[in-house]
Amino acid sequence: MGGLDREQKQFLKKLVNFRMKEGKKTKIRAIVYQTFHRPARTERDVIKLMVNALDNIKPTCEVEKVGIAGTLYDVPGIVARDRQQTLAIRWILEAAFKRRISYRISLEECSFAEILDAYRKRGISRKKRDNLHGLASNNRSFAHFRWW
Repeated sequence: MGGLDREQKQFLKKLVNFRMKEGKKTKIRAIVYQTFHRPARTERDVIKLMVNALDNIKPTCEVEKVGIAGTLYDVPGIVARDRQQTLAIRWILEAAFKRRISYRISLEECSFAEILDAYRKRGISRKKRDNLHGLASNNRSFAHFRWW
């Protein structure tokens, strides 16, 4: 994975750190590279595929609970760029773990399947994004409570 730009290197580092459990970074890095090795046989630029998949999942708006006069409102707001990437990675990993439990196959296969689904604009993580956008559009009448 030689010629990566800064954004792609940052993305790989973030992906490894998100998936890491109990400080076993070397083991997780091997799993991540195995995940990318699988589509490398069919796709030319695997990291670019992953970045495009991430762009398809990144949320642009989200809701935040705000208490006004004793009542909680779901107030829609715009998501910062760093948080967009964080949420997208988190959703992909959650979806991969859900697939692993239901189909009992390796984590690399589940991650690859979810990434491919995200690239094709479908899958569990894409559904989560669409649900969040739907919730934000349903609550847009409370947008005037946003003061941050």
